[in-house]
Amino acid sequence: MMDLLELAARADAIGVKLEVMNGLPIWEAFPSWKHQEAIDRIRNTFKPTPQASGQASLETCACIHIPDVYIIFPDGSLKRPDVAIYCHMPSEEEKETALRTIPEAVIEVVSKGYEIKDLEMNPLFYLSHGVKDVVVFNPSTQGVSHFRRNKRNYYTSPFTIKLECGCTVTV
Repeated sequence: MMDLLELAARADAIGVKLEVMNGLPIWEAFPSWKHQEAIDRIRNTFKPTPQASGQASLETCACIHIPDVYIIFPDGSLKRPDVAIYCHMPSEEEKETALRTIPEAVIEVVSKGYEIKDLEMNPLFYLSHGVKDVVVFNPSTQGVSHFRRNKRNYYTSPFTIKLECGCTVTV
């Protein structure tokens, strides 16, 4: 039987994105140029959050932002967030296939026709797996939804968010 990563690679070859969330396969058309442009703009704004004077020195997050990479979650789900944020570079071994390290934060850009997946399913999934911040940007409405464990805030883009990991990003 074909393994999931091989199936995902075949899907890529024909222009389809495959994710598996909680055992449910989700097929999605490749994103539009507008979608990719939003991702590039957001990625160009990442920086470490400046520490307030007098604040104890904590280990600084490197704010590594990786676009469109497969991540295998502990339950076997295979996700491909628009941007995954890590404080440390994933291991060389992980770089060969899908990452297995849970990101500190995830940014998703809403695709037309996939609003339920992007705004309702994805945030709950990521938070349940330990992602600290989930940010969802809707280019059609300029709306920004910022999810944390028991909290959801709404903003209008452009808006700067301080992520729990110690990064700042403008969406």
